[in-house]
Amino acid sequence: MTVFVTGGSGLIGSFLIPVLLEKGYTVKASYRAVIPQFPGADQVQWLEGDILDPLFLREALEGVKYVFNSAGLVSYAPQDKELLKQVNIEGTANVVNACLEHGQVKLCHVSSIAAVGRPKGATILTEKDKFDIAEEHSAYASSKYFGELEVWRGISEGLKAVIVNPSVVLGPSDWHRSSTQLFKYVYKEKPFYTQGGANFVDVRDVVEAMLQLTFSDISGERFILNAEQLSYKDFFTAVAKCFGKKAPGVKVPPFLTEIVWRVEHMRSWLTGGRPLITKDTARITGKQFFFSNEKVLKATTIQFRPVKHSLEWVCRELKPAAQNSM
Repeated sequence: MTVFVTGGSGLIGSFLIPVLLEKGYTVKASYRAVIPQFPGADQVQWLEGDILDPLFLREALEGVKYVFNSAGLVSYAPQDKELLKQVNIEGTANVVNACLEHGQVKLCHVSSIAAVGRPKGATILTEKDKFDIAEEHSAYASSKYFGELEVWRGISEGLKAVIVNPSVVLGPSDWHRSSTQLFKYVYKEKPFYTQGGANFVDVRDVVEAMLQLTFSDISGERFILNAEQLSYKDFFTAVAKCFGKKAPGVKVPPFLTEIVWRVEHMRSWLTGGRPLITKDTARITGKQFFFSNEKVLKATTIQFRPVKHSLEWVCRELKPAAQNSM
C-alpha cells in the first residue's frame, strides 16, 4: 500500500517516513532542492516539488491510499506574512483538492496548537475551543487556522481526514531550525529567559499518534498532541543540565520585552534582516495555557513520553552538531 508524505525533509516527516517503511508501506515523499538523508531515505520514491503546485500533487497522488501533510511554514517574522498564507493556506487547499480528485484517499493534516482558540480566562484549552478571528492573532496562527478550514471544507465534500495539533515538537533536527534553536540558545549560554512557558511533545509521539489516527476508522476529528507544559525557566534549566552548560539566569520583565521587540522591528526594517524577537513571539512568551491531551489519549493507545526524557534524548543527539558549530 502506498502513502504520500509532504514535507518529507522536515522534523516530523523525517521521523514519520522510517516508521512507515518499517511497517511495510511504500512511501512517496516530496522534497525541494536536496533529497534528505536519514535512515531508510534510499527506500523512498522522492518527488521534487511542493504543495503550491496543484499539478505536482495530482500526479504524486496516483496510486496513493493515505496522505500525510506535514509540509508547512513556521515563522513569526513579519517578512513571511504572505508566504505563510501561500504555504499554510493555499498549499493545504491544494493538498485537499488533490485528495478529493483521487477519491478513497485519507488525509492526515498537521496543524498546530496555534490554531486552537484561547477563550478569555481559560487556562486549559481543548479541541472544542473556537478560534476567534476577530481577536488579534499572529500571521502564523491565522494561517494554520485557515489551513484547517480547507481540510474541513474537504471533509464536508466527502474527504476522510484527521487533523493533529501538536504543541512545540521536540526532536533532533537542523541546528538552525525549528524548536532546535531553543537548544542552541542554551548551548551558547545565553543569559536571558522570559516569564511564561510553553507546551511540548516528542516528535516520536507525534508520529505514533498520526499513524494510529490515520490507520483507523476515525475521520472528521482534530486532536491536540501535547505531553506537558513547562515554564521557560524550567525548560532552559533542564536543557542546560543535559548539555553541561550554564542555564539562563536573568529574567526579562514584560515591559522590557515590549521594548526589545520594537527595537528589533526597527533594526529589521533598516537592515532587511530578520528580527530576533517579534511582537508575536514577545507576547506569546508571557502566556500560560495547558493544551489538554485527553481526547487523543481516549482515541488511541498512545502514552506521551515525559518531556524530561525527550530533552535528554534531543540533547544527546544534538551534541555532535553543537560541538561542530562552535
